[in-house]
Amino acid sequence: MADIPSAIGFDADDTLWHNERFFRLSQDQFASLLADHADPDHLGARLLAAEKRNIGRYGFGIKGFTLSMIETAIEVTESRVPAATIGQILELGREMLAHPIELLPYAREAVEHAADRMPVILITKGDLLDQERKLAQSGLGDLFAAVEIVSDKTPAQYDDIFARHADGPERGIMIGNSMKSDIVPMIEAGGWAVHVPHDLAWALEHADAPSQAPRFREIPDLGALPALLEGLARVDGD
Repeated sequence: MADIPSAIGFDADDTLWHNERFFRLSQDQFASLLADHADPDHLGARLLAAEKRNIGRYGFGIKGFTLSMIETAIEVTESRVPAATIGQILELGREMLAHPIELLPYAREAVEHAADRMPVILITKGDLLDQERKLAQSGLGDLFAAVEIVSDKTPAQYDDIFARHADGPERGIMIGNSMKSDIVPMIEAGGWAVHVPHDLAWALEHADAPSQAPRFREIPDLGALPALLEGLARVDGD
């Protein structure tokens, strides 16, 4: 019985609501702005390299992405990027920060089902103000017993969060779309982890699935989560 989850964590972006597609749209517009200086593939590689360099400085989220676009524009134009183009890049960032929230299929039902059975924790990384905005607009806020907006997701973070809000990571289960952030570190912390694939994934979130880990699960969408949780409960009852 001690192995059965007593608290559940949900990732937010691209697990409960759409997010990556707004980054992709902005990147396409960014490529159009810089079309005279770099082809889209080269520009995309330079932008990804800038994002990777800047995570430690700016963290995850739209503001860091916007600053990385500006840095990349300066680099590929050899510091000749027009001020007007910098202004357009800043506007792309502002538009992203204002985009409406659209829940993914079954998101509300999955969180409601889980919240009826155990404490539910939102565990997300990114800019504090933007994540708070998205949570408020999602209409899901009242379902969470706790909200954790962190700079990164690591085994130590999961250990701390589930120790403070529940019975420790060994009795926690994390639901998310990112192998690198939601799944692998939770498994390494000793918990359960359920991968819910999303059709878009940021390159820096790729990682191999811990397929041999006994506490790893994968479902096609959040509509399958209630049955998975009920299955674990039945195992407990046996």
